[in-house]
Amino acid sequence: MLERLRADIRAVKERDPAARNSVEVLLLYSGLHAIMLHRPAYWLYNHDHFFLARWISQYAKFRTGVEIHPGAKIGTGVFIDHGAGIVIGETAEVGDGCTLYQGVTLGGTGKDVGKRHPTLGKNVTVGSGAKVLGPFTIGDNSKIAAGAVVLEEIPANATAVGVPAKVVKLDGVRIVQDLDQIHMPDPVEQEFNDLRAALSSLITRVESLEKENRRLRERLAANE
Repeated sequence: MLERLRADIRAVKERDPAARNSVEVLLLYSGLHAIMLHRPAYWLYNHDHFFLARWISQYAKFRTGVEIHPGAKIGTGVFIDHGAGIVIGETAEVGDGCTLYQGVTLGGTGKDVGKRHPTLGKNVTVGSGAKVLGPFTIGDNSKIAAGAVVLEEIPANATAVGVPAKVVKLDGVRIVQDLDQIHMPDPVEQEFNDLRAALSSLITRVESLEKENRRLRERLAANE
């Protein structure tokens, strides 16, 4: 347990340039506190002390802003940076050396039973606000971009971005895909444009009919 704590503190110092020393990390880093509280909760959960395990996890949530189900498996050297809003589900697994930023969800889709949550391999980085949903694996050394929504397995050494997330780099090589995240079509604007075009066509037809009606009335008036 002590060796794991040392590894967790070391992970914070290595990956957070704002971390000055071990004492500061131990006393002031809520992400580390969440992991520290999870360790006994996980032990209790696996020894069928479910109520006490959940009590500790709920205390940790209110204390740190990080909600880790006591059944989740958290590896060594995991760094939770600015942990507010992080949620890690019951059957989730987080490998050694992973980094999770604020707002990350390792959740389920609501359709699965048994293994419902994702498994992160070693040294995976999950960016701010990213959602990883489902019982699949994120391979070792992969990176999930901020705000991405991952709904399927990501291979090792990959970078995934977007909603839903797509792999844009694999083993350091960019994959050529149409994944422009800026110049995306706006479906609402397209619908409005279609409505404008339809309305313009109807107006043209009405104006044409009105002109035809005027010509007919003028002919009738001339015949009278």
